[in-house]
Amino acid sequence: MKPWELVRFALGAIVAHPLRSGLTSLGVVIGVAAVVMMTSIGLGAQQRVTSAIAGLGSNLVIVTPNFQRQGGFASGGAGQGLSLKDSDVEAIEKQVEDVIAVAPVVRGQVQLAADGANWNSRIEGVTEQYLTARDLTIASGRMFDDREARQGRKVLVVGATVARELWGDADPVGRRVRVRSVPFEVVGVLASKGQTGVGQDQDDIVLGPLAAVRSRVVGRRLRGDSVQTIYVKSSSEESLDRVQEDVANLLRETHRIRPGEEDDFQTQNMASILEASQAAVATFTVLLAAVAAVSLVVGGVGIMNIMLVAVTERTREIGLRMALGARRSDVLTQFAIESVTLSLAGGLIGLAVGVVGAIGIAKLGSWPAAVPAWAGPVSLVFSMLVGLVFGAYPSWRAARLDPIEALRRE
Repeated sequence: MKPWELVRFALGAIVAHPLRSGLTSLGVVIGVAAVVMMTSIGLGAQQRVTSAIAGLGSNLVIVTPNFQRQGGFASGGAGQGLSLKDSDVEAIEKQVEDVIAVAPVVRGQVQLAADGANWNSRIEGVTEQYLTARDLTIASGRMFDDREARQGRKVLVVGATVARELWGDADPVGRRVRVRSVPFEVVGVLASKGQTGVGQDQDDIVLGPLAAVRSRVVGRRLRGDSVQTIYVKSSSEESLDRVQEDVANLLRETHRIRPGEEDDFQTQNMASILEASQAAVATFTVLLAAVAAVSLVVGGVGIMNIMLVAVTERTREIGLRMALGARRSDVLTQFAIESVTLSLAGGLIGLAVGVVGAIGIAKLGSWPAAVPAWAGPVSLVFSMLVGLVFGAYPSWRAARLDPIEALRRE
């Protein structure tokens, strides 16, 4: 028989039994849709983690106190047990090479009031180098300088969210705002950075000089020249590990920590954190896809079962066709075409359902929609393989029927 006739016979058999054909393809539809959606969720999670970590800044080493070594002071006041001081910042600036910014930070939650409006926000006491360390820019106005920071001047740089909530569309530069009961002057507005991957508003923040914020806003929670965090920005990604090691060695020396003793500080390398997080999410994605792929196997078994039933139902038809001159290879090819067509159709429908489902889940959960580019071709190729593999035995069984015995079958 000619190839186009085999295709016509196969498609005719599929169209003649639409309900059976639809149920046969249903397992593949569910399997492909599940794989596409699970993979999309995993990739979306990876993008979300990457966005959250990248929002902290690039080529960054974050130094924080080790509260566990200090007897669990983390549950107490923010200033209790803080091991980092202004002297540590100065030592890092002078003695660690390949560092382009060292930014100490103290922070707290405050109530802001200006021109009849109120807003609760996060305040951070910083130095001018904070912008460089965190990859921030000024949208309007300016950043306070080192002289203002040293003198503890009461000036602020506000985030876009704070500016909008307190002054609407008006320019806040030059206006007064009360932080708790302390008046400050706004000298600049930060460029918007939007939300992080975990939904935190990066623009809901105000920055003030370290000395002013520490003494006038969060002074009751801090002791002397303590700082809560030190951001150390290296000159390149290649030098990041060495900078982290040099910072740790320097602080161990300045804090007089003996060999074998636990550090009273912690250093975190953002590149290492990002790499570890991406690896964990990638493993999670593979696990999700593997679990979802099981349904493809189930769909393949369903195809095999239905095709075996079809062989039994069409025994007389097969016998008649072979008696009229059809070869065993023709029967084998026809049933293989039916199986692959059913599986491929299920793969196409499943791909569409998976893409729509992935986008819907992303919108409902404010999750990045990340359907991989390879989802289409891989899903279709895998669907064809499922149809070919699980349709092989029914096709072989149909081709092995004896024409005479087949014609006698009721």
